Amino acid sequence: MTHVFCVANQKGGVGKTTTAVNLAAGLAKVGKRVLLIDLDPQGNATMGSGVDKRTLERSVYEVLIGSATIPEAAVQAAQLAELGYGYSVLGANRDLAGAEVELVDQQRRERRLRDAIAQVADRYDFILMDSPPSLNLLTLNGLCAAHGVIVPMQCEYFALEGLADLAETIRQVHAQLNRNLRLIGLLRVMFDPRITLQQQVSAQLKAHYGDKVFDTVIPRNVRLAEAPSYGMPGVAFDQLAKGSQAYVAFARELVRRGLRA
Repeated sequence: MTHVFCVANQKGGVGKTTTAVNLAAGLAKVGKRVLLIDLDPQGNATMGSGVDKRTLERSVYEVLIGSATIPEAAVQAAQLAELGYGYSVLGANRDLAGAEVELVDQQRRERRLRDAIAQVADRYDFILMDSPPSLNLLTLNGLCAAHGVIVPMQCEYFALEGLADLAETIRQVHAQLNRNLRLIGLLRVMFDPRITLQQQVSAQLKAHYGDKVFDTVIPRNVRLAEAPSYGMPGVAFDQLAKGSQAYVAFARELVRRGLRA
């Protein structure tokens, strides 16, 4: 069974792209066939996977408007494959910003990505989508295509407020557009155990959401922050860094949870 997960949070700057690229690399490291779909016109997940968004012949934009299929547009993260972290990337660039306007009058506009994924799902074990921070048609395509949502979040009180909004969005999409959509889990990222507030918020998350909170915690780690400037996920850039090891552990945990789903 292919597991299709959307990495989403309506709050910006919470580590969505860092989570998406490092989870993709971590899953590849443990032997899974992975496709990473970049749904953000900024193309950070694309560049962070070692794929130059400026030289893409086809991207997720062409897939959404129907002029290309995923096999035609996806590319291999070649540099990562040489290191044992290879996965496929359906990249994004600034062209994607125009997709919303072009899709407004189209039939099944929210389901374009789901229809495209259905044609290639058996080629992958995991399909991950990095979504924009806003709830727009691109994010909606991701949520309609996904089996579940992975929510990276910092343990801060403002993050709790954003989580309530996202949970309501998931409920609405589940009710109206995608009956398979569910919350897979909450991933605590950029965590510093020395900060009492973060410990308190983490405890509140565990008390309220129970086993929906992943056991793995991603620590605040400078090597993860440095890695994108080298066009690599942190898990490939520095395998021994605590953040890198945490993301590989998260990949293993997700495999265990996913196979039970």
